[in-house]
Amino acid sequence: MILELDSAESLYLHRRRIRDNNFLRRLYEDFYLEIKNSGLPAGTVVELGSGPGFIKKIIPNTITSDVISGPDIDQTFSAAAMPFTSNSIGAFVMFNVFHHLKEPEQALREMERCLMPGGKIVMIEPYNSVWGHFVYSHFHYEDFNPMAGWKIEGDGRLSDANNAMPWIVFVRDQAVFSKKFPLLNIMCLRVHTPFRFIISGGLTKPQLLPAFLYPAVCWFEKIISPFNKQLGMFVTIELQKRPSL
Repeated sequence: MILELDSAESLYLHRRRIRDNNFLRRLYEDFYLEIKNSGLPAGTVVELGSGPGFIKKIIPNTITSDVISGPDIDQTFSAAAMPFTSNSIGAFVMFNVFHHLKEPEQALREMERCLMPGGKIVMIEPYNSVWGHFVYSHFHYEDFNPMAGWKIEGDGRLSDANNAMPWIVFVRDQAVFSKKFPLLNIMCLRVHTPFRFIISGGLTKPQLLPAFLYPAVCWFEKIISPFNKQLGMFVTIELQKRPSL
């Protein structure tokens, strides 16, 4: 399982999975649209950890990237050492990537360095709600440790992760983050999506409902959205770089 997850072949397997799973494909589309509609500033947009995704269908001018080469991946590099000049990037965007970064503090330093003043980081990541904690702890193959520090052991591209890392950095340790990164303002922490990802089966499990019920599930999630802090499995995080102090 680990070798499959971390291999280049997994990009092709997961790409087919997204293409053939209509529920999962529509979830990807909705998340990419949320990123697009977040108010991305003018300038170059870079997606980190593009993997098997298809963000260019929604945001065509995006530079895609990953730590390994694969279909529709423009550049190969680590988020801890990026090949961009300082103050040159309009936005970094991610979907289900931050919790895989082995050194998130160094990655944030690189994003802060590369962003233009006013530039943004927009990511959609797992969230440590009551429901999210239960699901990620018991039914997901990736580690979920809300007590951990800001580092992930191991070097597996997908197999080594901590689904709680976004919550750790931007919620639990928000004061620490603000002290370490005074130029990065947290503009948005929006918790959402209690059920669509589970119903889709993700990249490894069967789809639980037929695709024609996707709008009904969206409607139900909207109805119960006042309880997203307790039920949401994902969070949209928006950071914006201020001018130098």
